[in-house]
Amino acid sequence: MNEVLLPPLIYGLGAISIPFLPAGKLRQALMLAVPVLAFALIGNLPYGDYAVFNAAGLHIGLLRIDALSWIFALIFSIAAFISLLYSWHVDDRVQQVTTLLYAGSAIGAVFAADLVSLFVFWEGTAIASVFLIWARRTEGSYRTGMRYLVIQVFSGVLLLAGTVLMYRDTGSVAFNAMTLGSTATWCIFIAFGVKCAFPLLHNWLQDSYPAATITGTVTLSAFTTKLAVYALARGFPGTELLIYIGAVMTLFPVFFAAIENNLRRVLAYSLNNQLGFMVVGIGIGTPLALNGTVAHAFCHILYKALLFMSMGAVMYRTGTSKASELGGLYKSMPFTMVFCIIGAMSISAFPLFSGFVSKSLILSASADNGYFFIWLALITASVGVLEHSGIKIPYFTFFAHDNGWRVKEAPIHMLLAMGIAAAFCVGIGVFPGLLYQYLPYKMEAYVPYTTTHVVTQLQLLIFAGLAFALLIRYRLYPAEIRAVNLDTDWIYRRMLPIIVGFFAAMIGTIWKAAGQLTQYYVTSLIRGIYATHGPHGPLARTWPSGSMVLWVAVILGMTVLLTYV
Repeated sequence: MNEVLLPPLIYGLGAISIPFLPAGKLRQALMLAVPVLAFALIGNLPYGDYAVFNAAGLHIGLLRIDALSWIFALIFSIAAFISLLYSWHVDDRVQQVTTLLYAGSAIGAVFAADLVSLFVFWEGTAIASVFLIWARRTEGSYRTGMRYLVIQVFSGVLLLAGTVLMYRDTGSVAFNAMTLGSTATWCIFIAFGVKCAFPLLHNWLQDSYPAATITGTVTLSAFTTKLAVYALARGFPGTELLIYIGAVMTLFPVFFAAIENNLRRVLAYSLNNQLGFMVVGIGIGTPLALNGTVAHAFCHILYKALLFMSMGAVMYRTGTSKASELGGLYKSMPFTMVFCIIGAMSISAFPLFSGFVSKSLILSASADNGYFFIWLALITASVGVLEHSGIKIPYFTFFAHDNGWRVKEAPIHMLLAMGIAAAFCVGIGVFPGLLYQYLPYKMEAYVPYTTTHVVTQLQLLIFAGLAFALLIRYRLYPAEIRAVNLDTDWIYRRMLPIIVGFFAAMIGTIWKAAGQLTQYYVTSLIRGIYATHGPHGPLARTWPSGSMVLWVAVILGMTVLLTYV
């Protein structure tokens, strides 16, 4: 076994020390040091396999460093640092411990070279992250957390089943590229799909993220789904089915995000949309497409964290994230407004912002490989992103109707965390080479800022913006009202209770009828026995001796007859 200090171990040691440290700056500083130290120890190691050993005949590798795992570890480390800085004010040991364990598990999964290690860290992310939901300490968050945990553990069970079947079929548990075609690979594929929020498997995301604490939502947005993107990129690159799954993922959230009142839930839907771009890139599987997936995952973690942080800061000051209750906050929270707009422009892929230089890679790959309708779907989805995340979020939060909020600006540590994320969004957008140099494949020939790319994108953005303005002007845009919009969660919120209630009523009716019928026959039997053997029955009467002798003789005669005939 190669001697190296594993990043998850550093996160684990940091988490263990939290309960023994007094609340205050020392504990917060230690937490901020953990992701910096963990990445510093492995950031300069040469590519290769470390911490390799055999256990029970299985070849285990805990630290595989290559271009793909390195860049995901880098962005996860940055996300952990920003999340911890953003939550500097939180004096909750549960959230602090679980944040470190969650980030450490995600980074451990990224470096896992075998399916067994991947499973351990995969389940680690599920168990640790649910406490960020439960930490809100409400009845609703408890129920939501239980649903979230069941789905995440189910994903792990599928991964374990696939691992066992893979070992049976191949004698190996190595985590490398696979091809769909066996029960093992399908189990693993679906396990990744559950965590990546594939269509019809997605609603745990919209259900749980808005239910978490203000800081917990920021942390959740960074790790779980992007870990699934990494796993798909590692395990199923070039799987054509992913192209069509990803295209659907980009389109279906647009409607739900447009009618949703809870702006944190809107961001959760837009997260689904952005994951679809990454899944399409994995499905295409060319070097350009895979680079686009990795670059988009990197940028998405930053600008989506920035949007969640801005909405979290608003919620921290106002107590709400509902569009119908917000508005006019540009007067009270100008810095938060600026950071929110930077995140909105990044997710909308405005030129000179990070989303443009990452999304263009996937669009170019889809066009270059002849997927015209997929390219058209991605373009359409891009317009939807501008509508629900690029405009709706900042407009209804900081402008629109003024609801009279006069609050303080976000705390300085929140502004600093948002400022770091915003600097990345702008820096990568202006100097894309800063990111491109770390992508898995060489990017020497690709230039994002061509006239065609820029003009096409600006045309889309301008016309989408005009469409939004006209809809608002003529009051055709869906009104922001207090409501609960059901998605596929209708299945377990409405349909399943109806089905269970129907069968429960039917079984209850059958059980009642069976009970009444049984009672009737038992009562009849008891009455018959009582009539025969009771004190007034024939067997209770006094019989004369002559009659008894006669009946004995008759029975004896019948016995002899039956015996000898």
